[in-house]
Amino acid sequence: MTLDRLILTNFKNYTEADIELCGNVNCFVGNNGAGKTNLLDAAYYLSFCKSYFNPVDSQNIRFGEEFFAIHGHYGSDVVSCVLKRGTGKQMRWNKKVYKALMEHIGKIPLVMVSPNDQQLITGGSELRRKFVDGVISQTDHAYLDHLIAYSKALEQRNRLLKQMWDDRLWDEAMVGVWDAQLVNHGEFIYESRSRFIEDFLPLFEEYYHWIVGAQEPGTLVYSRDERPLQLQLEASRQADRYSQYTNAGPHKDDLLLQLTADFPLKKFGSQGQQKSFALALKLAQFQYLLNHSGEKPILLLDDIFDKLDLPRIKQLIALVGSERFGQVLLTDTQPGRVQAIFEELPDLEHRIFIVESGKLKEESHAA
Repeated sequence: MTLDRLILTNFKNYTEADIELCGNVNCFVGNNGAGKTNLLDAAYYLSFCKSYFNPVDSQNIRFGEEFFAIHGHYGSDVVSCVLKRGTGKQMRWNKKVYKALMEHIGKIPLVMVSPNDQQLITGGSELRRKFVDGVISQTDHAYLDHLIAYSKALEQRNRLLKQMWDDRLWDEAMVGVWDAQLVNHGEFIYESRSRFIEDFLPLFEEYYHWIVGAQEPGTLVYSRDERPLQLQLEASRQADRYSQYTNAGPHKDDLLLQLTADFPLKKFGSQGQQKSFALALKLAQFQYLLNHSGEKPILLLDDIFDKLDLPRIKQLIALVGSERFGQVLLTDTQPGRVQAIFEELPDLEHRIFIVESGKLKEESHAA
């Protein structure tokens, strides 16, 4: 799928915007704070029903307004996200409102690459679990169902542990009820994540070596307790009782990013290696979604060129503009830089838009 037209009303710093996009590379160029990234975030909303950058929907409404609306034309289909203060958010497919937002996830595959991805390297394990869960959920709705059910059961079990602590009353049978729920959904999550890493690892290694060279070491390891979940829960029962928290299960897993087996990237990797890991993770995400859905995801590249030298930028543009990839939306602060690159790649379909304080004008295009 390609986003042919993007229409915004009262979204972030845009009062109105109506943009015709090409099917290959679309560049939004302007100073920091002009609104380039907001356009990418609008496209992200249409795929995931939420912002990539701000989890509070109401804060994405333009200051002083009562609603925002985002409409995307994908061929003959129109997808809309509308939020009004005090009434909640609606996602629509051809004017039909979804009963549950999760019904929409996976319909428009999309991958965002941004400076925030550095947190995958430097942040806690929760961010890496969310990355893994997000990729799998786009291609496997059964996984998403189990993940949501597991999270609800975990919340209830933790609430019960706290209540029993407050009441000074331990009820083994009641804890066992929620253990059964966690085991039912948790074992499915374990198996799905293991299969994912098996498929994802060679894709990551391919892109990582493309970025840094074949001799640079780098790999991924899925870290989990290998015991059956029932045994884990039984072994941690006393610790759970006193901590009032469930200390075992898929919610404790991590995706280890390693230079080698004994050298974790977070501790020993240079800044350049960390940035290369983050970019390789996202390009591998693109390839995984393509392999498992048969559709090329839309690729969003937000302000990543300042982290690469000019030859590598040209190489990346040539890669994402090739038949291997689909539609690309990217941002940059230097109009001369992207224009020079496209002059060296004259056969690459593209459009360049200049962004100034929430307003756009098309600078150039080539079909």
